[in-house]
Amino acid sequence: MAEPLKPWRDTLEDLGVMGLVREDGPAEPQALVQKAFMPKFTPPPARPANPPAPAPAPAARPAAAPPVWSAPTDPVGCPPPELVAGAESLADLDQAIQGCLACPLGAGRIRFVFGEGDPKADLMFIGEGPGRDEDLKGRPFVGKAGDLLDKMIEALGLKREQVYIANCVKCRPPDNRTPTPQESQRCLGYLKRQIELIQPKVIVTLGATPLRELVGVSTGITKVRGQWQRLEMLGGLPVMPTFHPAYVLRQYTREVRAAVWEDLKAAKSWADKGGGITPE
Repeated sequence: MAEPLKPWRDTLEDLGVMGLVREDGPAEPQALVQKAFMPKFTPPPARPANPPAPAPAPAARPAAAPPVWSAPTDPVGCPPPELVAGAESLADLDQAIQGCLACPLGAGRIRFVFGEGDPKADLMFIGEGPGRDEDLKGRPFVGKAGDLLDKMIEALGLKREQVYIANCVKCRPPDNRTPTPQESQRCLGYLKRQIELIQPKVIVTLGATPLRELVGVSTGITKVRGQWQRLEMLGGLPVMPTFHPAYVLRQYTREVRAAVWEDLKAAKSWADKGGGITPE
C-alpha cells in the first residue's frame, strides 16, 4: 500500500471499516471516508396507481330517548285526596305526603321540603319552591334568600319560629327554575291543607308563582305587589303579594327594598287586627 494511504487505512480499521480498494484504481483519502460513512439509500415503496378509497365511517347511533315519566298509582307515591284531607295536624299531613312522586320533580329531589314554623301562626309566607340549599337541608328558605327573609321577619318584631313558611311545590325544580303550572297544581292540595290546618290571619305571597296558583292572578308581580288580594278559603283570607327575596337580592335598590317593607308592614298590621275581610 502506498505510504500516503497507510494512516487513513489504520484510522478506518480502528473504526471497523474494511475494504478500501476500488476496482477502477485507488481513491483519494477524502472520497474513501465519505463512502465508508455514507448511509445506504433505500428507495421508498412504489405507490399504487389507484389507491383504495377509505372505508366509510360507521353510522352514528341515534340518541336514546329519555324515559317517559308516569305517575305512580300507590297511595305512598301518589297520596289520594281523601288521605290529604283527613290529616288532622301538620305532622299527620307531612307523614302522609313525604313519599310523594306524583310529579316529575319528586324523582330528582334529595329532601322533601314540607315547611316549618308555628302551626298556629297569624302570618304565613309562601314562596315558589325549594332551591339547592333547601333541597339539601329539607327546610324552606335557608339560602341567601332565606337569610334576607329572616331579616325581614325580624324587622317586623317577629322571629322565624313565630310565622309559618312554605312553598308552592315541595321538591326542587331542576336548576332552580320556576315550577310549571302542572307541578304547582299537583302540590296545591297539600298547600291548601296546610293553610286549613294553620288558619293564618294573613298570607304573604313571595313572587308571582304562589299568587298565580293560589289566587289565580297571573298579572306581573310588579303591577300587583302591595295590592290586597283574597283567597277563597276559610271565609276569605287576605293575601299580600310582594317581591320574592331572591328578586330583592338581584334588584337591591332603595325603591325595591322600600316597597317590600311597606308590603310587610301592611300584612303585619292587618294580622295584628285579626285579619278577616280584605282591607281596602
